[in-house]
Amino acid sequence: MSDIANTPAPPYYAVIFSSHLIADDKGYDKGYAAMAERMVELAATQPGFLGIESARENLGITVSYWESLEAIRQWKSNAEHQEAQRLGREQWYSSFRVRVARVEREYGV
Repeated sequence: MSDIANTPAPPYYAVIFSSHLIADDKGYDKGYAAMAERMVELAATQPGFLGIESARENLGITVSYWESLEAIRQWKSNAEHQEAQRLGREQWYSSFRVRVARVEREYGV
């Protein structure tokens, strides 16, 4: 995914997910890429979802944008998303961090 999300005027929220795949990258063989694609599709159907940006080299970074903290809580509690989280912890990630931030300002061209 290479597009920059078209977000509304702030304030809104960003969930920043930074991760390292297990060193041998066998996660891809265990369905990682398909699950990542499914999570983007599923997130886009959730109330309060505003957009997503993602990049992966050695370090993967995905930023999803949300209208509210409640929308983020609902996404975190989605059953299919919870299964992806479980598989991530058990099979795909050697390390990860999730950060939630309120976006106060944005600018660009």
